[in-house]
Amino acid sequence: MASLHFHYGTMGSSKSAQLIINAYNQNKNGNKTEIIKPKIDNRFSENMVNSRIGISAPATVLDNLNTYAPAPGTKMILVDEVQFFRPSDIDKLVHIADNAPIIVMCYGLMVDSNECIFPAARRLIEVGAKLHHIESTCQIPGCMRLATHHLRFDANDDVIRAGEQIAVGDSNYKSVCRMHFNMLYHDNEKQR
Repeated sequence: MASLHFHYGTMGSSKSAQLIINAYNQNKNGNKTEIIKPKIDNRFSENMVNSRIGISAPATVLDNLNTYAPAPGTKMILVDEVQFFRPSDIDKLVHIADNAPIIVMCYGLMVDSNECIFPAARRLIEVGAKLHHIESTCQIPGCMRLATHHLRFDANDDVIRAGEQIAVGDSNYKSVCRMHFNMLYHDNEKQR
């Protein structure tokens, strides 16, 4: 089995749920796991990974991975919202995966709401993480196409096309297919 993995998908594609289930199954089988997440992700809880379907698991919250070291006996590290870490943090995970008998499973977004790849996601690709695409469908009513993009909306339901790459929260986001992204992002039509 590869030692470094990147499970990516759009918002609402069950990434956190799959992380929690994976940790549960590994622990049940006697394989000690550690769950870590970036400090910036405090939407639902500061020290838990929470899924929108109602399951959760405790997590170690870190600003960065500069001084992080897995506890003795850890067999798997699961990283939630990996896109919020820095490329240097990914290099630390690579070092752990390559120099310890530990599997590193990262979960997160590949691109932001402006079609720009997150630096941490880019680094995971550059270092050869095994990629796992988690599929979901477009959130535009009636559309059943594969969700591949995110749109961010302001309070007036207008698409936001500029600003910070990282904006935590999901109440003003929608996961959409490429067709609806291009229609709404580039043409500014409202179909929310």
